[in-house]
Amino acid sequence: MIRKVCLVSSLLILAGCMSQQPAPSVDRSGPVQSRSAVASQPSGPGYYTVKRGDTLYRIALEHGQDYREVAAWNNMSTLATIREGQILRIAPPGPPEAVDGVKASPVAIGGGIETRSLDSSAPPAVATPGDGVKREPRAGKEPYSDEAYARLNNPTAAKPETKPEPTSQPAPAPGPDPAVATGPDDVPWMWPTSARISAPYSESGNKGLDFSGKAGDPVLAAGDGKVVYSGNGLRGFGELVIVKHNATYLSAYAHNRKILVKEGQQVSRGQKIAEMGNSDADSVKLHFEIRKQGKPVDPALYLPKR
Repeated sequence: MIRKVCLVSSLLILAGCMSQQPAPSVDRSGPVQSRSAVASQPSGPGYYTVKRGDTLYRIALEHGQDYREVAAWNNMSTLATIREGQILRIAPPGPPEAVDGVKASPVAIGGGIETRSLDSSAPPAVATPGDGVKREPRAGKEPYSDEAYARLNNPTAAKPETKPEPTSQPAPAPGPDPAVATGPDDVPWMWPTSARISAPYSESGNKGLDFSGKAGDPVLAAGDGKVVYSGNGLRGFGELVIVKHNATYLSAYAHNRKILVKEGQQVSRGQKIAEMGNSDADSVKLHFEIRKQGKPVDPALYLPKR
């Protein structure tokens, strides 16, 4: 009897052990990326590695680009979800990259060669411009004289000294007005509002100028350009308008109550693009930024004196 009880107990214990679920484990059988595959991933200037909390809008703003162009360069939709660690192209595709630091370029083949017969005194034929033949400097001719003959037979002879004609140096011009365009990418800026400044630019804090005004006050485009963003997708900016002026500069106008322009629209300097408000802010104000290559700069250094 005791033997039967022990046998039954052993069978029950064994059945209980067989019925337990196996402990969960991490599947490590997936393919492992080789070092060569990792090294082949694009990196360096023109590329950006997505960090936690990034959005396509913010990445584009931080690099001075149109978010739709960033999406196109990466063959993705503007509504696509980006992942932490993902590498994005944030600059337009350029010319073929250099190999081993040497940039390859096609060799121009000349369209002709200057030739003349050995028994001919005729001058060499002159090919048409643009045929790739170098023609300068060309030997000159001068009439015979004793002085010319002596100079040709004694090349080391000093040339007659010529005195340069006196020239008057113009007085140095005054420095350019910061609001006047002096380079190809400079912008003739104007103030985006007549309201007073309530908070100046600070490298460690405020990345632009804050203006205190009344709800509905006009917000003006500070320069000619194209609207590359219009909406409230960037946290902390409220209803935001971003205008791209050229490949170097863009300007941002935040906390509006109403936006009057659309993405892709061309705007003119001084055009009303929004109405001042307090969206995503604790008071009615305009937060205005100028960004150079995507990096905030002090607008006071670019705007004309009031």
